Amino acid sequence: MKALPLVRRRVAIAADAFVEVVIWQVPIPVSPSLHRFKYRLAYIVDDRCVLRYDNERGKGDHRHSETAEAPYVFLTPDRLMSDFEADVARWNRENRHS
Repeated sequence: MKALPLVRRRVAIAADAFVEVVIWQVPIPVSPSLHRFKYRLAYIVDDRCVLRYDNERGKGDHRHSETAEAPYVFLTPDRLMSDFEADVARWNRENRHS
């Protein structure tokens, strides 16, 4: 089985901000992740990536903020989307962004 694209979407949130979501189902996990999904979710504001969730080979599931990188516990693609959306909303509240 080849990688199967599940979601590829870019959505404008404001004139200066957008969300990009890319999720694939892969034949084997991206080590050290144990699930069969490869993903990249990013929130871009003023041409700057302020939030990103991804799983890259060698690092596994993790999230980036403007100042830090931390492990992320992946459960399902739906939960990933929900967690990311909540993080975007929190960032907007904390940074007074619409």
